[in-house]
Amino acid sequence: MAEEQAEQQSSTVTIDGTEHKLADLSENARQQLVNLRAADGEIRRLERQLALARTARQAYAHALQGELPSG
Repeated sequence: MAEEQAEQQSSTVTIDGTEHKLADLSENARQQLVNLRAADGEIRRLERQLALARTARQAYAHALQGELPSG
C-alpha cells in the first residue's frame, strides 16, 4: 500500500518515500490520492468506533460480574 504523507499547504505528496508534485500527477492519480485519503479517514473513524465498543463491552462484562450469584 502506498504510504502517503501530504505536507500542509504544499503542492507535493510523498508516496513510498518519493516526493511527487501534485501538478505532475495524472487526474486519475490525483483521484486515487483522494480515495486513499478518504479510506484512511474511514479507517481512523472505524478504529475510534471499535475502541468505544470495546470499552462498552468491558463495562457490560463488569456489570454482569456484579449481577452473578456468589457461589
